[in-house]
Amino acid sequence: MAFIERFKNDLIESKLTWGVALLFIPVAFFTYVFHEFGHWLIGEILGNDMVLSLNNANAQDGYYIDNSHDFYISMGGPLFTILQAVVALLIVEKTKSIYVYPFLFFAVFCRFFSIFFGGFQFQDEARIASILGIWPFTFAILVLLILFLIIWRSNVVLKLKWSSIGHYFAVSTFSILLVIGVSNFI
Repeated sequence: MAFIERFKNDLIESKLTWGVALLFIPVAFFTYVFHEFGHWLIGEILGNDMVLSLNNANAQDGYYIDNSHDFYISMGGPLFTILQAVVALLIVEKTKSIYVYPFLFFAVFCRFFSIFFGGFQFQDEARIASILGIWPFTFAILVLLILFLIIWRSNVVLKLKWSSIGHYFAVSTFSILLVIGVSNFI
């Protein structure tokens, strides 16, 4: 019984209600599409005929108009993910709403999960580092550092203890597995 009581108290301290937990599911889908939209938009701006799906944005024919476009299009996804986290942080700072936190937390979690468990060599950050001819993890560290600083700031604003990250991590893991599952079916 002590464990159950402690778990309930942890959920209360972390402000993780059913409403917040369920919000992670549509936020997960939105985050994936928004990240891919960043790739798609940059590609379209550069004049490429792009296609967009839940977990991919690429040139219609598989080739970009110019080889240099690969760099800019690769940057689009991580920049849009950072943009999502920054906008969510600004809203959190203004409203102090825990219901905005999933938009922020999942943006961070999504890049973390993809970089560490999604085959690093296939990730945007590795491709960008390769194009720039720098250490493969340089851009990944930079992106994650920016995103972790955003999480840190939001946790301060919302007065969340770092121990609550585990609960949000678990909900995010479930949500990302749903996105991956759906992505495999379409």
